[in-house]
Amino acid sequence: MPEKTNVMRTLDRLHVPYAEHCYLDTGAISGTDVAAALGEDPARVFKTLVTVGKSKKYYVFMIPVAEELNLKKAAAAAGEKAVEMIKAKELLPLTGYVHGGCSPIGMKKPFRTFIHTTAGTFDRIFFSAGKIGYQVECPLDGLRKAVPVESADLV
Repeated sequence: MPEKTNVMRTLDRLHVPYAEHCYLDTGAISGTDVAAALGEDPARVFKTLVTVGKSKKYYVFMIPVAEELNLKKAAAAAGEKAVEMIKAKELLPLTGYVHGGCSPIGMKKPFRTFIHTTAGTFDRIFFSAGKIGYQVECPLDGLRKAVPVESADLV
């Protein structure tokens, strides 16, 4: 692995076992491309999406890469009347991450975070290591040591 990301350093500090994966040389862009590059089931590879609710509070949702966030279900999980995706230009100043490299771990501020219920059916899940080209693989409980994550039906 050419470099450690802040996500990996956080997991190390918390003594969370994880595997690091690099897909830089594969040309993978979409989440399903990333899953294919890793040779993994897209249902185990999660993307991190950031939304804003009617209350102006921000929420993070993690869903399998091949799925689309159901905004009504997301709003219901967060107790909001509605949520919408934030604009791409807002992502970096809000989270410290760029589109395609957004991780639920290590955002500038802690946001209420939800993961699709299917995550609990896998021994280990994949998600961004906080930089384009890098993923980490760890148990859901490991992710929960770093970030309080609530399970919800989101797709």
